[in-house]
Amino acid sequence: MKAERARLARLKRLERIRDIARRTALAEAGKAESTLAQLQGLVARTTSLSAEYSARTDLPDAHALQQLRHFVAGLDRITTGTRADAVNAQRIADTKAQEAAAAERRRAAVEERADAQSRLIAKKIAAAATPLGAAKPTGTSLE
Repeated sequence: MKAERARLARLKRLERIRDIARRTALAEAGKAESTLAQLQGLVARTTSLSAEYSARTDLPDAHALQQLRHFVAGLDRITTGTRADAVNAQRIADTKAQEAAAAERRRAAVEERADAQSRLIAKKIAAAATPLGAAKPTGTSLE
């Protein structure tokens, strides 16, 4: 019985550790999703800016047109780099989400083992406390 209680205590400690790991994984996944959202917003904004500047027709001379084209080309390079960063951030966010799911599965498995151990201990306690038969009277029938 003592060994079973020690095993239950170890399982409970392991469950707490796995819960901390799960929370950490969830926090990292949240940060990765936040970074991804920011990068996607930046891609949308730079794409929009590039499109707006490309559509301008109110330029006074060829030099202004040339400067605008260089500026738009720079925006396009920024957009391309940001898109690549967003793809990488998507990959990282997916990995972090998978790690969080795996951490939850590990925690749930330990929780199930701890619950099973608790039920086993409770069953043994109940079996030990249950009398096997009715108590027989002692002494003689004359008393």
